[in-house]
Amino acid sequence: MKMSRDQLLEAVRSQMPVKRWNHTAGVMQSAVELARQYGVDPVKADLAALLHDVAKYWPTDKMERIIREQGLPSVLLQHDKALWHAPVGAYVAEHEYGVTDMEVLDAIRYHTSGRERMTKLDKVVCLADYIEPGRDFPGVDRIRELAKRSLEEALIAGFDSTISFLLSKRARIFPTTLQARNSLIEEVDSRQQ
Repeated sequence: MKMSRDQLLEAVRSQMPVKRWNHTAGVMQSAVELARQYGVDPVKADLAALLHDVAKYWPTDKMERIIREQGLPSVLLQHDKALWHAPVGAYVAEHEYGVTDMEVLDAIRYHTSGRERMTKLDKVVCLADYIEPGRDFPGVDRIRELAKRSLEEALIAGFDSTISFLLSKRARIFPTTLQARNSLIEEVDSRQQ
C-alpha cells in the first residue's frame, strides 16, 4: 500500500521516541541540502531519510525474525544488532509502506554500513545521518566541513570515526563498512590522478 508523505511522517513518528524523531527530521533536512548541493533528487533523499530509522526501535527478536524469514543477509546476525535496523527498514519501507524505488530502498539498506560503489543517494543519506544538526561526537564538525567540499571525503572521515570507535571498544567491524571506505578512497584517488 502506497502512503502519502503525511501518512509516512505519522507512521514513522509513531514508532520512535521524540529524540529519535528529532534526529530523523535533522537527517531529512541535511539529506535534502546535500542532495541539492550534489545533484541528487531531493525528493528521493527526503524519502530515504524519512524512512532510514523506521525499524530502529523494533525489538531485536522481531528484526531477527525478518532477517531470517525474508532471506536478508545472515551475516548481519553475526554482527552488532545496531546494524540490523537498516536492512530491516528497507524491507519494511517496501513491504509495509509501498516504496518501490530501488535506489531509495538501497539508501535505507546501506545507511549504517555503506557499501562498495555507493550511489550518490547512498552517500547523501549515509552522510546526512552522520552530520545532521543534532549530532554531537568528536570529529563531527570536521566531517560537516568536509561535506561542503566532497561527499566522498566526508564519508571517509565518517567511516574512519566509526571504525576508530569500534576499535576502541574492541568491537567487530562489519566487512561492508571496510569495503565502503576502501571503495571511497579508490574513487577519490582515481579523480586525483
